[in-house]
Amino acid sequence: MQAITTPQELQPLRTHPALLVLWGGAHCGVCQTIRPRLEALMAEHFAAVTLAYVDCADAPALCAQEGVFSLPVLRLYVHGQLALEYARSFSLQQVLADVERVLALAAD
Repeated sequence: MQAITTPQELQPLRTHPALLVLWGGAHCGVCQTIRPRLEALMAEHFAAVTLAYVDCADAPALCAQEGVFSLPVLRLYVHGQLALEYARSFSLQQVLADVERVLALAAD
């Protein structure tokens, strides 16, 4: 999972076919818990999806610019377009099911 701290680092990643961004923070226990689980699940099921992590304590301006004001937030971009977004409370199994559905639609 690539660490992002500036908009200039995030922008080129959005050109990837699929990008999953986790917005979190070192002070967020949920964020620290789901990050390794999310990395493992994505590597197992969707290895082609690019993963990125934004620590909102390290990059508050980027988080504000992107409208992230609560943690955690998970966003999936497909060909640069926001396809899925989850905030605060979500199931990783539901995320996997939704990512699979969106990527299948994008492949058609």
